[in-house]
Amino acid sequence: MKNKLRLFLILSLSSFSFFLSPISGQKIKGAVALGINLSQVDGDEVYGFHKYGINVGPSAIMSFNKHWSVSIETLYNQKGSYQKPTSIDSASGEYRLQLDYVEVPLLVHFEDRDTWTFGAGFSWGRLINVKEYQHGVRIPSTTIDGPYKTSDWDIIADVQFRIWKGLKFDGRYAYTIVPIRTRVFDNTLLTWSRKQYNSVISFRLIYVINDDSPPRVKRKKKDRKELLIPE
Repeated sequence: MKNKLRLFLILSLSSFSFFLSPISGQKIKGAVALGINLSQVDGDEVYGFHKYGINVGPSAIMSFNKHWSVSIETLYNQKGSYQKPTSIDSASGEYRLQLDYVEVPLLVHFEDRDTWTFGAGFSWGRLINVKEYQHGVRIPSTTIDGPYKTSDWDIIADVQFRIWKGLKFDGRYAYTIVPIRTRVFDNTLLTWSRKQYNSVISFRLIYVINDDSPPRVKRKKKDRKELLIPE
């Protein structure tokens, strides 16, 4: 556990130091995010975003101008898969997979009118814990011996809505581009294999610590019309 905490702290500090080199004309902001994940694993024969997890961590944001910025984050990110039991016998059909990652996303953002922010990028995650249960019985698996890969590479699409000053609501979708595992299935009649990929929807609150944006003001229709009338 100490090694996992040390890794998280090192990557957290790295995300800030990445932007702390002196670059003329650039503004650097700090932020922290807290939210939940709804996740599934494509290729595990279990369907639906039924696995809940935590998404939390700090980030650093570098603004190039009013509209464009780039951010780097360090997240504790829980992914996985879940299926409820379908019976009460030993072959209940219950399945639960929890994959805990320390993840470093890097995104480019475009901000529109101080309200909406659209982002895209990629991330690398390091697997620090794995728990897998089939029919309520734990399946032996570790971060060292597998069967899940220790690295998770994702592409990310991100949309943020500014609620008030530095407080934003964030919706994010991430999908693995390199399989996290190739699993062999056997139902006594057939044997087949499938590659597995993390698929995650995140809902978060983000607070930008040193944000200087003005409060979001809802304009009236009359005000908008006046702006269009030439003097």
